Amino acid sequence: MFTGLSAFPITPITASGVDEKGFSHILSRLTEARVDSMGILGSTGSYAYLTREQRRRIATLAKQHAGEIPVMVCVGAVSTDAILHLSDDAQAAGADALLLPAVSYQSLRDEEVFALFETVTRHVSVPVCIYDNPGTTHFTFTDELHGLLSSLEGIHSVKIPGVLDNPAAAAERVDALRQHLRPGVTIGISGDAYAGLGLNAGCEVWYSVCGGLFPVTAKQITEAAAANDRERVTTLTTRLEPLWALFRKHRGSLRVIAAAAGVLGLTDTDCLPRPLQPLSVGDIADIAGVIRALELK
Repeated sequence: MFTGLSAFPITPITASGVDEKGFSHILSRLTEARVDSMGILGSTGSYAYLTREQRRRIATLAKQHAGEIPVMVCVGAVSTDAILHLSDDAQAAGADALLLPAVSYQSLRDEEVFALFETVTRHVSVPVCIYDNPGTTHFTFTDELHGLLSSLEGIHSVKIPGVLDNPAAAAERVDALRQHLRPGVTIGISGDAYAGLGLNAGCEVWYSVCGGLFPVTAKQITEAAAANDRERVTTLTTRLEPLWALFRKHRGSLRVIAAAAGVLGLTDTDCLPRPLQPLSVGDIADIAGVIRALELK
């Protein structure tokens, strides 16, 4: 399951709580597009803002709607005990894999992160993907730590942040990491603007925010990568620059994708967990214009 397009949908949250109907509408787009896997309750899925009960419910809904599509559930939390409880909940819901970031209030040492992953992989019976997201966790994995973690039998993939904006440098980055990893552990690119660079550099999977709402558009890119058509990968990702520009303008993808889900009528345009605020009417109009211009699907 750690190849191709792994689509990461938002968890729409309105004034009355989690919008389960809206979430189901979003998941239907993913199942109809036949994405290769779903990444539920990642940063885009607002896991950090939800209670344990809400996260359990979202994981259950995702499995109910996914059919034969594998579902990976993020179990990030500050304490190891909380992570183990969330892991139990995700497995009980039927999760096919777990996504684990290194989240902590206090700065973590490498040996503490290793101990966390060792504890979790011993506790669970499904594969685990390392979630390397320093922009939100403020922990930076070294290649050496990735290598140590990949020695754990339960580790099957590494979700890395964006690579350098240069094909040669991107390939060098991916190759350098791969030299540290156990054979069979895949590397997945995230940071959607870097998808083309990462896939052309040899990443086997795109952990995609864009794919969580526009799966048809995103799948065209991963299918081109699977066919080793690097020129088409570059063309398709470059074409989406207006979308990437919106992500940069609004300090990340979440606010943009949440607004886009509202523009599509899948949920409210105000579907972010507080204290996050929805974008302005003018910004939402800009997003609607990009959706139309790029024919995002």
